[in-house]
Amino acid sequence: MRQGVLNCAFAAISVLAGYANADVDPIVIKGSKFFYQSNNTQFFIRGIAYQADPSRSDNSTSTNTSYVDPLADPDACSRDIPYLKELRTNVVRVYAVDPSQNHDSCMNQLADAGIYVISDLSDPTQAIDRDAPEWTVDLLSRYTSVIDALHGYTNMLGFFAGNEVSNAANNTAASAYVKAAVRDSKAYIKSSNYRSIGVGYATNDDPAIRTEIADYFNCGDQTDAIDFWGYNIYSWCGDSSYEQSGFEDRTIEFSNYSVPAFFSEYGCNLVQPRTFTQTDVIYGPNMSQVWSGGIVYMYYEEVNNYGLVDVSGQSVTTLPDFTYLSSRMQSATPTGVLKDSYSPTNSPQACPTLDSDWQAEASPLPPTPDSDTCQCEFESLSCVPKSSLSATQMSNLFGTVCGLSESACSGIQHNATTGKYGAYSMCNSTVQLAVALDTYYKQQSSEASACNFGGMAMIQNAGGKCSGSVAASSGPSGSASASKSSNAGSTLAVHHAFKINAAGTFGRT
Repeated sequence: MRQGVLNCAFAAISVLAGYANADVDPIVIKGSKFFYQSNNTQFFIRGIAYQADPSRSDNSTSTNTSYVDPLADPDACSRDIPYLKELRTNVVRVYAVDPSQNHDSCMNQLADAGIYVISDLSDPTQAIDRDAPEWTVDLLSRYTSVIDALHGYTNMLGFFAGNEVSNAANNTAASAYVKAAVRDSKAYIKSSNYRSIGVGYATNDDPAIRTEIADYFNCGDQTDAIDFWGYNIYSWCGDSSYEQSGFEDRTIEFSNYSVPAFFSEYGCNLVQPRTFTQTDVIYGPNMSQVWSGGIVYMYYEEVNNYGLVDVSGQSVTTLPDFTYLSSRMQSATPTGVLKDSYSPTNSPQACPTLDSDWQAEASPLPPTPDSDTCQCEFESLSCVPKSSLSATQMSNLFGTVCGLSESACSGIQHNATTGKYGAYSMCNSTVQLAVALDTYYKQQSSEASACNFGGMAMIQNAGGKCSGSVAASSGPSGSASASKSSNAGSTLAVHHAFKINAAGTFGRT
């Protein structure tokens, strides 16, 4: 082990640079491979997962308490980049960023070091929950705000729309909502005239669904499908082998995949120290024809013992895993192909059929969230919940009104297995509850007592006229049947009351 300190010279150079985005060659996708945009050569990911536990942060500028934005701390970036370079890192994966923060310094420093970034679009409190999945205006707003914050950096390689959301056969319906997030994130990038940046998904390695989930995100209309596929895989432990680890089987399975696939996390720690013998194979001839490299989990040493370094303030101590990985990465020089001479032949996979192991209908997907439609609908309603309600009160009120009238809640219901999505299932919880309350109120002939619910609901002056129906929608595009009127206002700034932390967002146990 060796002791490191802040690289002051590196920090000074970054300051003098004025934090302007360094000019690096963007990475583009052609077929199932990544390429440098200008120099025609294939790009292989030599990545490190880079995000600290919130308890270790001294970054007082963050507006979030559930995570530390690793791209908003210039001093930490200056401290860590020399070590990332020693590992020959050319990609860092970050799991949550704060779009309200400035990322110029870190992104510029990373670009100067030849390091690209893949960022997840969710965060621990704003993510698609596998047990109660939704794709709503609030989540879309979170995703697009991250895209807005990071799209301009030429060393942005891509975004993940989800991480291990469906991780077993009994929650595969949640994948429909993630694929809708992929679709809408891609559409937002295109409609905003941003540089083309890929949107993908990172999966766990569950034998029961590994084939179905890979096929699902790759199948069908390619405007809805993932641009790349990430695999969080921990099957190579200790002194394993290409065959014993299952890497051979996975390589055969992905040999005809039509978009780039790579290991979005790897590095089993059941045997310590980790000697990373798998890197020789990942970047060797058996795998480099199919896979585009991988991302080691992870940089920081935490309680789960996956760290490459131990960080205390501005001091960095390399751990044995760091030394082994650094040695292996020096020889990670796979042979690629040239972009101009590469002619992709792989086609998208067939969509999986519904059965006991797969619960997500391929089409339609959940509707694209439309904040104007939700705003207009809320303003057109007469019976709405009081704004002072707690999350528990709102949850109880949902149960009460839907229990009194199932049909009152048809407009907010959604079912990925049947492909039925209520017109307002994409609105936030306040609007959804208002739709249910108002429908029930009108079913009761607009009796004042039908909009009370123990003082939790109230009558408002309906100021809008919105066309549409609260009946379930299952059109070919999955779009909601409601449409906004000309007097629709700005987006409702209402917190989604029931969004809980999505397991697997970041941090392995």
